[in-house]
Amino acid sequence: MKKIVIVGGVAGGASAAARLRRLDERAEIVLLERDEHISFANCGLPYYIGETILNRNKLLVQTPEAMRTRFAIDVRVYSEVTAVHPDKKTITVNSKDRGQYEESYDYLILSPGAKPIRPNIPGIYSNRILTLRNIPDTDRIKALVDQDATRRAVVIGGGFIGLEMAENLKERGLEVSVVEAAPHVLAPFDSDMSVLVERELKENGIDLFLSDGVASFQEQPDTITVTLQSGKILATDIVILAIGVAPETAFLAGSGITLGRRGHIIVNDQMKTSQPDIYAVGDAIEVVDFISGQPTAIPLAGPANKQGRIAADNIAGISSRFQGSQGTSILKVFSLTAASTGNNERTLKQLGINYHVAIVHPNSHATYYPGSQPLTIKLLFDDSGRILGAQSIGLEGVDKRIDVIATVIRLKGTVSDLTELELAYAPPYSSAKDPVNMVGFVAENILSGLCDAFTYEQLASFSPEETILLDVRTATEFANGYLPGALNIPVDELRQRMSELDKEKLILVYCQVGLRGYIASRILSQNGFRVKNMTGGYKSAAPVFAKSPVAPCGMALDPETQVMR
Repeated sequence: MKKIVIVGGVAGGASAAARLRRLDERAEIVLLERDEHISFANCGLPYYIGETILNRNKLLVQTPEAMRTRFAIDVRVYSEVTAVHPDKKTITVNSKDRGQYEESYDYLILSPGAKPIRPNIPGIYSNRILTLRNIPDTDRIKALVDQDATRRAVVIGGGFIGLEMAENLKERGLEVSVVEAAPHVLAPFDSDMSVLVERELKENGIDLFLSDGVASFQEQPDTITVTLQSGKILATDIVILAIGVAPETAFLAGSGITLGRRGHIIVNDQMKTSQPDIYAVGDAIEVVDFISGQPTAIPLAGPANKQGRIAADNIAGISSRFQGSQGTSILKVFSLTAASTGNNERTLKQLGINYHVAIVHPNSHATYYPGSQPLTIKLLFDDSGRILGAQSIGLEGVDKRIDVIATVIRLKGTVSDLTELELAYAPPYSSAKDPVNMVGFVAENILSGLCDAFTYEQLASFSPEETILLDVRTATEFANGYLPGALNIPVDELRQRMSELDKEKLILVYCQVGLRGYIASRILSQNGFRVKNMTGGYKSAAPVFAKSPVAPCGMALDPETQVMR
């Protein structure tokens, strides 16, 4: 009879335990958890604080009692593993009930998770500075938020947890500020997409402090002050620290288990560590990036659940392998939904991977049916058409579009596969050409040479002496705002007014969302002009421009209005 000891519950450990029992009724399975709760919905914690989720018990996915009853698993809570001894096949456990003892194993699964990072900043150990990792953390934060005296909050970190906390604290009526050391929130997104989320945060009353880190904290009698590196001082009642996580692997010192550069456990595709009969899963491990093949760490619940299942399979004699993670994730920010999968531009540039960009701004469903909402899809792909990543932001329909693209990526599909997908259509749900099809069409046109595309952020790299920036929207649209230095010739007048353009210069075309620009580029290219079309059009340019008002093509802005004229 096998004896399997699992260190840590939640997504990876609890999944492994349940799968093992389903595969082997006779195995002895011991689950050790340092805290009280072995399996809880950590992704739901901010929404309990924000009182969208009212019943605390709804956060408990599996209790120790239920795990014992249904799966006959020896569950031991308040039991912290402090050392692993592969040579003896034992672990050292510090237990609230039993004291310190050694436990033997035939197979060991490590699922210790990750802890919030607390950098060495003066004043950071104040009781008013809180992190969110588990149920006790949630209880502490909610108890403070429930107090009448708590009226202000500062969230340090503009990642997923930080923004979810910012929204939920705002929903509770607090004044909320978000501090992010990077130029933009949401690291998995490119800047031209992040600015859409930043605008939504500001419109909902969140104060944003970007490109500004924390210099120090100073506790006052009833408040705490946050001094930023810029010198700005924020007075607040509580601070939520959400700047990332680090693997909980210090207890593996001396075990001989190989760790990565940042302390993550190195595993192979069967979740095996460097030591015999020891497996590892979840936030504490280093995985392979499905797109680039490079080592990375992706602390997400979905991959952790899969890894727990794979480790259990291999222990039970079923060959099962983890093919890597593409980091598919999604976030609610007030009325917006933001989702991403695969690599972003920043990652691709760092890895030296050449790529193309296609941006579309379709509607969530047929515009003639009530309730249609705009969304943005950004697709990254290489010369072969392989999809490298995608991002989408909008009010409705974002989730299903990013899931479709993520599926195509997992099946190693191309942009042509996006064009060929037969997706469910009825006016309340989509359009005959689904947004996923549309971004595939745009990408396919780029690869086939029918359209030479550029992004707004690339516009500044073109010489104004050698180019003509051509706005092909209507005169009314142009009058309401345009890119500096642009010439306006509406697309419907283009054939009659081509003589106004210099064939010796490169024509840089843009419209509102890219479609009319594509039509204009086809007209001009077939009449002897060199032409590029700005993917995503003015709609993609405007938020970026508003965020950082630097005129493209060397043009000067109106010094008083700073508008795009």
